[in-house]
Amino acid sequence: MTDLTTTGALNEPVGATRPSTAFLEVRDLKVHFPTEDGLVKSVDGLSFTLEKGKTLGIVGESGSGKSVTSLGIMGLHRVGQYGRQRARISGEIWLDGKELLSADEDEVRRLRGREIAMIFQDPLSAMHPYFTIGKQIAEAYRVHNKADKKAARKRAVELLDRVGIPEPHKRVDSYPHEFSGGMRQRAMIAMALVNNPELLIADEPTTALDVTVQAQILDLIRDLQKEFGSAVIMITHDLGVVAEMADELLVMYGGRCVERGTAEKVFYEPRHPYTWGLLGSMPRIDREQTERLIPVKGSPPSLINIPDGCAFNPRCPYADVPKGNVTRTVRPELTEDGTRHWSACHMSQEERTRIWTEEIAPKL
Repeated sequence: MTDLTTTGALNEPVGATRPSTAFLEVRDLKVHFPTEDGLVKSVDGLSFTLEKGKTLGIVGESGSGKSVTSLGIMGLHRVGQYGRQRARISGEIWLDGKELLSADEDEVRRLRGREIAMIFQDPLSAMHPYFTIGKQIAEAYRVHNKADKKAARKRAVELLDRVGIPEPHKRVDSYPHEFSGGMRQRAMIAMALVNNPELLIADEPTTALDVTVQAQILDLIRDLQKEFGSAVIMITHDLGVVAEMADELLVMYGGRCVERGTAEKVFYEPRHPYTWGLLGSMPRIDREQTERLIPVKGSPPSLINIPDGCAFNPRCPYADVPKGNVTRTVRPELTEDGTRHWSACHMSQEERTRIWTEEIAPKL
């Protein structure tokens, strides 16, 4: 890298490297989309870290910014059609000491697929319909490795067999539409893992699959993570998925993190009313359900006109607990409680603990 120009958003040399304590570190990431109706603040100041071999679950309703975050890490928001800027991106994304947002496009392209890979939500639309599954996996391998077509095809068959595709030496020549939904998802996983990436992003990997296939896909991702030692980001709105998979959880609302901590902390000692709502709307199978599920009232906010103060305040049943009108005028900051458990709420920790213990938890 010879280009040492700087970016105003980052004030860092383009392509510079800097030691980081975590394998992946996202700092104050913002992804905004200019539209005719206004600026869509899809991600508005998100920070988190992830270590190798660990799984981070990012949860939230549709439109909370989960998938936009993943595409930002992959570098897929950088330039729009015909080279026009499609998104306004700022912040920092450090991967193993490399800063990605200020890196050259060619450098990011070299990392994408080799060190970072993604399992997309809909494999049928993510795969090219005119090329066979094997050819697409082989191409992903040849882009990053000096291999001929024969070696790349052998690698594709090997990966299809590894992810549980029956008769991989035959199915390697099948087209995406000839696979079932579960098999397409497995093929997508094979394509993502063909270069042994160090970071794997799974965006709703079990959507539209039946429960038995969901379990198989999750088991497969877990087994492959152990084999390759990859860091995994699991993006979903299904708390049942992250309860089984994640080491840490990050809860997003309105483009921001409202709670973050270990999976155990977030599930058993949640600090934010939105997290309470998500847990209350999740069915339980470990005991008899005697009452109706409690949905989160209202709808997610417009990312063009995010409410003042706490973005969750129009839907929060406890918005009037803090004195004054602070909930509707001041945006709460993400604060730690001393146990690496962060939350953004104007209520005191003691008040939230009391509400959770006395009012919310007994009903779940």
